[in-house]
Formats: sequence, structure tokens, C-alpha cells
Amino acid sequence: MAKQTGIIKLKGTIGGISFYKTGDGHLAREKGGVDKNRIQNDPAFQRTRENGSEFGRAGKGGKVLRNAIRVLLQNAKDKRVVSRLTKDLVAIVKTDTTNERGLRTIQDGDLSLLERFEFNLNGKLGATLFAVFTNAFDRVTGDATLNIAAFSPTLRIAAPAGTTHFKVVMGAAELDFANETSTFENDATAILPYTAADTAPIALTSTITANSTLPVVQILGIEFYQEVNGQMYALKNGAYNALSIVTIDTP
Repeated sequence: MAKQTGIIKLKGTIGGISFYKTGDGHLAREKGGVDKNRIQNDPAFQRTRENGSEFGRAGKGGKVLRNAIRVLLQNAKDKRVVSRLTKDLVAIVKTDTTNERGLRTIQDGDLSLLERFEFNLNGKLGATLFAVFTNAFDRVTGDATLNIAAFSPTLRIAAPAGTTHFKVVMGAAELDFANETSTFENDATAILPYTAADTAPIALTSTITANSTLPVVQILGIEFYQEVNGQMYALKNGAYNALSIVTIDTP
């Protein structure tokens, strides 16, 4: 592919050349490829069909997860989160030792590979929160819990410039990849001052379906704010908010 330069950027196809926009800028490439009907029916493309099927399954699984945690994800994500998540889910599909190639699934793969996934590379949780926390999920009760002992925010949180306040958020999602549905509940602290004074101990709980037979993910994040004339504003529209998967629990 080639990069478009100049003042006028093109979109569409001209003379067999496709012009399009990506996160890397305006690009151009020659139109072409194998006939769609041949890919769908030619035995020579069996591996291609299998790969495509599993890639599609990973893409749908990523959408299930993103939709489940949307209330928190909309405040903490980077431009490449969809492709990064799909890539990791493809790797998980490939760990499925139960089903045949082309029929492998996310739920039968090693979902633990998704633990510590960062939804926003501009504000990684692992490089933002340095306070010790404990988290757990009780499958019998459906309770996901998070506990953080009292800590000094300016010492234990690496906040972006301009921060005056912050909030700790936590949630749990029950994911049905086969039926493309989910259940999600979340909890959060109040908006707290970003100062040297210790916070009170933090205890958050989210409760989903008791005795669930589905995979459950627990996520933890931090949102940053700036106070202006008594009003709280998301700092730089949440560009540096952190959100990460801290627990993967499978039945």
C-alpha cells in the first residue's frame, strides 16, 4: 500500500486504485484479489475458509465483550482497541483443543490469555495505579469484589497533568459468546480529590447471575477529572483513563 500526500485526500476507487482512510492516515492500494465465489467453494481455499470462520467468531466475541462493558469502555479506549482485542481472541480460539479447525470457539479456548488486557494503551492500568488491591469473583453468589486499603492518591496514582480529581471504577461481565449476549453490573467510588491525603479504604461490589455457567470477566479502571468553577470535566475527554481486565473466571 502507498500513502497519499498532498492537500486533497481521495476516497473510493479510480482506475483500479482504491483510496481509503485508516488510523495510519490516507492510503492507496491496487484493487484486486481472488474471486469471492472461488474462496467460498474451491477446495484449495479450505484453510482460508477455516481461518475466516474463526476470525469472524473472534470478531463477534470482541463485540460481545465491548458491548457488555460499554458504559465504562466509552470513557477509556484507544483507537486500536477493536483490532487488538480481536487479535487476542483469535489467539484464544486457536487454543481450543475440543473442536475441529474452523469450528474452534472462544469459550472452549484458554480465556486466561485475556487477563491484563488493556483497553487504553494511552493510559495503562499497570502504569497508572500503584496502590495494592485485592479482587475476587464468587461464582456461587455472583459477587465480584474489589478492595483497596487507604492510600495517598498523589503517591499511588500516576495521573496526567491537570488532574484535580479521580474515580475508581469496577465491573463484572457474564459473557455468552455462543448466543452473543451478556450481563454486566458495575460499581464506582465517588469522584475523589487527587491530593496527598489518604483516601478512605475502597470496597466495590458488582453482582451478576448466581451460579453462572458462563465465562466472567472483571474489569478495573480509573477515570480522571478536572474541576473548573465547581464543575467536574472528564480530563481531555478521557484520553488517559485506564481500564483493564483483572480477572477471568471460567466454569
